[in-house]
Amino acid sequence: MDKNNVYPAGIERKIGFNIVRRMIAEQCVSPLGAAHVEAIAWQTDYDVIGRLLGETDEMVKIISSDSPLQLSDIVDPSPWLTPARVPGSFIEPHDLGQLRRSMATAAEIARFFEVDEGQASPYPYLFNVAAGIDSVPEVTRAINAVIDRNCEVKDNASPELRDIRSQLSQLSGRISSAIRRVVATGIREGYLDPDTTPSVRDGRLVIPVAPMNKRRLTGIVHDESASGKTYYIEPAEVVELNNRQRELEIEERREIVRILTALTDIIRPHIATLMDTYRCLGVFDFINAKAKFAVNVRGAKPTLSRKAGFDWYSARHPVLQLSLERQGRPIVPLNIDLHGPDRRILVISGPNAGGKSVALKTVGIVQYMLQCGILPTLNDNSVMCVMDGIFADIGDDQSIEDDLSTYSSHLRNMKHFLFNGGRRTLMLIDEFGSGTEPQIGGAIAQALLTRFNSLGMWGVITTHYQNLKTMAENTPGLVNGSMLYDRNKMQPLFTLSMGHPGSSFAIEIARKTGLPSEVISDAEAIVGSDYVNLDKYLLDIARDKRYWENKRHQIKLREKHLEQVIERYENDADTLRSSRRALIEDARKQAEEIIAGSNATIERTIHDIRRAQADREATQEARRRLAAEREALANNTVSDDNPLLKKAPKRKKSKPAQQPEPQQKKELAAGMNVLLDGAGQVGTITDIQGKKATVTFGAMKMTVATDRLVPTIRKAQSGAKAASFVSSSTSDDIRQRQLSFKPEIDVRGMRADEALQAVTYFMDDAIQFNAGRVRILHGTGTGALRQAIRQYLGTLSAVRTFRDEDVRFGGAGITIADL
Repeated sequence: MDKNNVYPAGIERKIGFNIVRRMIAEQCVSPLGAAHVEAIAWQTDYDVIGRLLGETDEMVKIISSDSPLQLSDIVDPSPWLTPARVPGSFIEPHDLGQLRRSMATAAEIARFFEVDEGQASPYPYLFNVAAGIDSVPEVTRAINAVIDRNCEVKDNASPELRDIRSQLSQLSGRISSAIRRVVATGIREGYLDPDTTPSVRDGRLVIPVAPMNKRRLTGIVHDESASGKTYYIEPAEVVELNNRQRELEIEERREIVRILTALTDIIRPHIATLMDTYRCLGVFDFINAKAKFAVNVRGAKPTLSRKAGFDWYSARHPVLQLSLERQGRPIVPLNIDLHGPDRRILVISGPNAGGKSVALKTVGIVQYMLQCGILPTLNDNSVMCVMDGIFADIGDDQSIEDDLSTYSSHLRNMKHFLFNGGRRTLMLIDEFGSGTEPQIGGAIAQALLTRFNSLGMWGVITTHYQNLKTMAENTPGLVNGSMLYDRNKMQPLFTLSMGHPGSSFAIEIARKTGLPSEVISDAEAIVGSDYVNLDKYLLDIARDKRYWENKRHQIKLREKHLEQVIERYENDADTLRSSRRALIEDARKQAEEIIAGSNATIERTIHDIRRAQADREATQEARRRLAAEREALANNTVSDDNPLLKKAPKRKKSKPAQQPEPQQKKELAAGMNVLLDGAGQVGTITDIQGKKATVTFGAMKMTVATDRLVPTIRKAQSGAKAASFVSSSTSDDIRQRQLSFKPEIDVRGMRADEALQAVTYFMDDAIQFNAGRVRILHGTGTGALRQAIRQYLGTLSAVRTFRDEDVRFGGAGITIADL
């Protein structure tokens, strides 16, 4: 870890990462994984960080799946595999059992990540890690042939061992029989107690005897009790048998060593492969530990950006989160929004114990976790970047040995920041400028902040100095932030609000702690009322700024809604115009067909008259038929086979027959049903102005010339198909009220009945115009007006909830209602 990139050396302790490291180590199942945890370090390579995060994220998915990967029996093989490299050496049976179990785990991991040829793995990062695993099945087979499940050498490992153990078994039975006979004789003769049982001393069976009777039992004394009241004697009857047993045990051990040496000779060529496999198992153990920690703290993989910037949602300090969860208390997350070049350094102000230092450490540990390959504690829709370095000036680094005071240690840190900071350096400074005389301390802090800003550094700074708040408000690259405080309840909210400075609430906190009012009054008199009210003015300005920002946002939303409405209306108008053109085209075609049919009917009539040689009765009959067909056409009661609807047959050019004069047209009037140029749909005249008439065809209203309308006895559509319309004046009035409607009403100063009437009309409009949220300004006063209005709101089914406004924007003097 480069000390120029990560400063100071104790930064992990300052931000709490040392506790995170310990928590991850506790999740490891082997020393190999724990060794990787100890080696965690700050990374600056974008691809390496992406790989580490990807591995952990994939392991989190596996842990959360229905068939998680089981990791167990992972040990450090160095103490017994490394000596086994020497020819003639051997591995003990217990270690061989561990090796066998570890290789079984390795084989299980390899099978878990195995995919068919040509297919992609669902876990590409872990697939690459698993590619280094070789379970060496021939080693497992060789161990199984020699070692049983209890990690003992099998009897059939060799014929010699089987024969030796058979002799030992028989000899053990003979020794037990001889001992039982000796004990039975001693009990019968009275020099052994009835409950005497044999013991083992130096691997040989002996009998406990009282000192007064030790001469009565012939044999070898092997031991004496600490009190001297018991002697342990090996009877003479079993001495030779025990000697033979010891010889066989030596032969057994010699044969076991020979067998284990031969087995180790088989394993020795694969030791390098086995060590590589164990290293991969250690990596899996390490990744699994990080994944378990991520599940516990709800860590997530953010979007990793190569561009510097902070777009964090619900960032949390993992240590604080787990501590609060154990107490059953929720943690208040932070949202951080820093983007260059205008928003790079966040200057946080606010009351003491309001959460400024916690916010600072949260930023530090979340970024540190990211660049150590640990899933950070924030939402997965966050965007994070890779920084080149991280500097911290948190807490007191005074040193007697180095002759450093508190302020001197701060200045030493600032010097390092100046000489080593750059455009991708994250700095964390707590209580910037403190530790010395406030005026000069604030001036030095402002000068340093100017330099940090010119270097293009990124960072989070906490302070109480007013000059730094003012500088952040007016300097590009800096942005104010505040930890919110409930002025009514006099308690911190631990919520970070970006964009405006916070107040220290020194007077209020002093009053809450119980300082004498005379002391507080003297303090106010010393600094002056303007200075005391400065924080209040800042809060008022911030509140007004927030209010107008919300107003601008609402206006943008309304403009967007209006644009959508206009676009929808334009689309509807285009559709209507297209429908109108289609209707006119259909009417024109029908008219052409009717005219063609009429010409054919006229020609047939003339032909009939000529054929009858102008006979009066025949002529009159032809005219009657023509008039009847014309009337049927006018009434739209003609059948499909009517000759008027049939096209005239093609014939040679000739002088067109003279058509009879049309009958006198019926006078049009409002309410009359008409057809447009002979079209099939019946409309109703709603108004006539001169030669123009307004006609309603279903849901469409048209203004057409009266000479294009033909009266008809057919009825217009009614019932479900009929369209109903609001008068244009009423529609225009409603539209104008909607455009001028504001989601806020001020009834301060009104009597209760006047206020309720005004609120009633206001809520009617709000509900009609689909307002999502409204504000009712009624003031605090006695509370009667507030109570009356809220009782009325409680009777409205359209009101979902109502509550006090935020304390920064009016509090109990304003009621917010969600519809």
